[in-house]
Amino acid sequence: MNIAFFDAKPYDYIWFEPLSKEYGYEIHYCDYRLCADTAVLARGFDVACAFVNDKICAETIGVLKECGVRMLAMRCAGYNNVDVAAAAKAGLPVVRVPSYSPSAVAEHTAALLLSVNRKTHRAYYRIRDNNFSINGLMGFDLAGKTAGIIGTGQIGSLFAGIASGFGMRVLAYDPFPKEDQLEYVSLDRLFAASDIISLHCPLTPDTYHMISKSRVKEMKKGVVILNTSRGALIDTEALLEGLIDGQIGGAGLDVYEEESDYFFEDRSGEIIRDEELSRLLTLPNVLVTSHQAFFTREAMQAIAMVTLENICALEQGRPLENTVLPRS
Repeated sequence: MNIAFFDAKPYDYIWFEPLSKEYGYEIHYCDYRLCADTAVLARGFDVACAFVNDKICAETIGVLKECGVRMLAMRCAGYNNVDVAAAAKAGLPVVRVPSYSPSAVAEHTAALLLSVNRKTHRAYYRIRDNNFSINGLMGFDLAGKTAGIIGTGQIGSLFAGIASGFGMRVLAYDPFPKEDQLEYVSLDRLFAASDIISLHCPLTPDTYHMISKSRVKEMKKGVVILNTSRGALIDTEALLEGLIDGQIGGAGLDVYEEESDYFFEDRSGEIIRDEELSRLLTLPNVLVTSHQAFFTREAMQAIAMVTLENICALEQGRPLENTVLPRS
């Protein structure tokens, strides 16, 4: 099996190359993101392997099929950047890595919460300048506060456990609630009662901009918003307005709705031309990380193993257990 590996980063080589040799596969690593213009680079390959910010529209899928690609292997859990209906119509199976390390993302969410609240990221830079003043670094006790968790899959459930461990009351919302000890409430109730709101749901037409201007107005004044899921769950303009007028007390963001031009890349020598992202980065009560919540040794190992096992299933004619299907 020959694999065209798009949007490759140095750490991808470290984890995929040794395993690919065990499977006897040849991977061609490409720095370009997969899109309609670059899909032709997959000509002659059995599999195209893509990531979260590749643009896999109907035109991209058409080029992949014309090039003889037999499967699209997403090395991530999310697939909102894939036109799944077009892939199904074209007969191009799409597989993903549904779970790699839920703990990694849940723990990073907790790290964002602690940093935004106790301002450790600001204290770090202050101390490096020999400024030992603690003025402006006051946070609040998490114990006794209410955490609202939207989405109670593996990651959301793990973060609920972390929040409970801090002594927080946990409210949850999920259209498919689990039969467990979580206290499920309506979205209206969650927004109104939560001191911290953490997003752990997929990006779908129903969840797009679920944090909107009207929803921000329903929240507790000073609420902290955390997002380690998908950027477009939040209307960035609404977030900025809420942060500036004080309705939102802080935000910890590992994702951003227009991140594809910046995240995962070194732009240190460039001007950030995205005005909303630039504004977010200037606010002292906002912490942005570059879609790194998944980035642990355990997660990378699992991503490589499951991706290659998905490809092995195609090679051997076995059922593709991690197939992504169009929404009905």
